[in-house]
Amino acid sequence: MTKPFSLQSVMNLAQHQNDSATRKLGQLNKQQQGAQQQLEALRQYRRDYQARLQESTQGGMDHAELRNFQEFINKLDEAIAQQFQVVEQTKVSTQAGRGEFDSTRRRLKSFDMLQQRHIKEQQKVAEKAEQKLLDEHTGRLVTRKMLNTEDSNR
Repeated sequence: MTKPFSLQSVMNLAQHQNDSATRKLGQLNKQQQGAQQQLEALRQYRRDYQARLQESTQGGMDHAELRNFQEFINKLDEAIAQQFQVVEQTKVSTQAGRGEFDSTRRRLKSFDMLQQRHIKEQQKVAEKAEQKLLDEHTGRLVTRKMLNTEDSNR
């Protein structure tokens, strides 16, 4: 009879932790991509607005309009700087999530290797037990045959 894998409950926990770390890393990657896309959208909006400012100045504009354009561009620059910080923070979080994922994956692989060894050992034990039964059965058959041969010789 084979013995159950004694570390199965720990392996199940490691599997659960790995699944959780995988989901978390996926969410972190998604957040990082979203933050990066927002940053790129702000940068593009600034470039577009800067081009509009240049077109407007060529056609002539008063000081109030020019000041409004410049103030808005300054606000865009502030938003870009803040979004850049968000992107950097999501990169740090994603890197930490990747480290956690790698750690849980290595742990799970270790338990999987131990389980595979356990299975192989149990197969060897089962094969030895089967061979022993076969040898015993063969031995009994030989003994019976010898006894039957002796009885028929009498």
